[in-house]
Amino acid sequence: MPREPMPEFSSSVKLKYVKVGYQYLVNHFLSLLLIPIMAIMAVDLLRMGPEEILNVWKSLHFDLVQVLCSSFFVIFISTVYFMSKPRTVYLVDYSCYKPPVTCRVPFATFMEHSRLILNDKPKSVEFQMRILERSGLGEETCLPPAIHYIPPTPTMDEARSEAQMVIFSAMDDLFKKTGLMPKDIDILIVNCSLFSPTPSLSAMVINKYKLRSNIKSFNLSGMGCSAGLISVDLARNLLQVHPNSNAIIVSTEIITPNYYRGNERAMLLPNCLFRMGSAAILMSNRRSDQWRAKYKLSHLVRTHRGADDKSYYCVYEQEDKDGNIGINLSKDLMAIAGEALKANITTIGPLVLPASEQLLFLLSLIGRKIFNQKWKPYIPDFKLAFEHFCIHAGGRAVIDELQKNLQLSGEHVEASRMTLHRFGNTSSSSLWYELSYIESKGRMRRGDRVWQIAFGSGFKCNSAVWKCNRTIKTPKDGPWSDCNDRYPVFIPEVVKL
Repeated sequence: MPREPMPEFSSSVKLKYVKVGYQYLVNHFLSLLLIPIMAIMAVDLLRMGPEEILNVWKSLHFDLVQVLCSSFFVIFISTVYFMSKPRTVYLVDYSCYKPPVTCRVPFATFMEHSRLILNDKPKSVEFQMRILERSGLGEETCLPPAIHYIPPTPTMDEARSEAQMVIFSAMDDLFKKTGLMPKDIDILIVNCSLFSPTPSLSAMVINKYKLRSNIKSFNLSGMGCSAGLISVDLARNLLQVHPNSNAIIVSTEIITPNYYRGNERAMLLPNCLFRMGSAAILMSNRRSDQWRAKYKLSHLVRTHRGADDKSYYCVYEQEDKDGNIGINLSKDLMAIAGEALKANITTIGPLVLPASEQLLFLLSLIGRKIFNQKWKPYIPDFKLAFEHFCIHAGGRAVIDELQKNLQLSGEHVEASRMTLHRFGNTSSSSLWYELSYIESKGRMRRGDRVWQIAFGSGFKCNSAVWKCNRTIKTPKDGPWSDCNDRYPVFIPEVVKL
């Protein structure tokens, strides 16, 4: 009778349960250590009679001076602790601009306009078509009215009109959602990288809503797609020193003056990827807002690689040989973004990862340093630290690379892929469209942790960690209200045009 083969170890032993047991043991080590000690003390107390317990209590002599000094010391330490503790910063609510149907640019429209505008440059038209086919964008992304003209009219007036349309619409919606009055705004931060007029965009907002004369206003430019999280960091720092305050952040990118009409391929890429969008965010340090706020800011980590020349020049605004201004995206962009991400997660990892993952990472690092440098480095499982991921929808390659490096599932990057498909790369506001997508699917529960990751020129990688303050009901409005039932959609590798 033939002998049955022995089952494989990997199939007979559930290794995943071993890993779960290891994680539970390490993460709850102190609790598991204290439970036996407390149990022994409880058993000893139960064995003692009432008279023995009373005698022990009487044997303790308390001097009045000692009691007063001890009480004063406890009060002093508690006061110092609470005074030095950073103020809690809340994200009360936010609003994303939803472009009108008239601004949509289906693939056929985009390519027809490209052929008419670049009629003497067929290779540039063909290149843009190949990029668009593999971009991950859908048929409903939008460009501002000035780009719909043939030829485009990237004038200062048209750029201001776009800025007013996207910023004021987002802010009006935010005021409606939160019930906030313009006079209640203490801090205003506007970020837009490529369009920086005089007076500034923040001054434009102040003029429109007649904000207070003592408002603290800031206008950030030239910081790329990660400027939204830089604005959050600035707002957080200001809210630490200004008690009982409200801060509004406006994140946008004005497309009108930045449409490239030249022939350089590296500068044609932004034409295919960037689309119009904007987000307005209300942050607060008021205790009264803790009950209605959606999120609480846990951590924010910024990494800047600008000291390295390759990083500095990888996203660079310049003129081509014909004098056309555009954004040059280096072929090394993905490698540089990967290095910036590594530096960022090295900092944020110890702040968010459970002890089990930190221990494995430390052992891997020691093993590579002492025994063999060719050992594959251990990649921490960030899925244990976060329930949701908002990766900047800069392009399909960016999302693919982060999904691979962080070992994320398709569901974890769904919000990023669907945002890229529906709205395109909206620069610094893309993270808020992604967060809105997660909420529109009813997936955000109280206590859930969200990791926002953004990249920007310079080169920068910035991360923000939010903790959900309350279970969020599926919104009936917002940028996804008319298409929520259609998403997620299948996005093919290549869409033949």
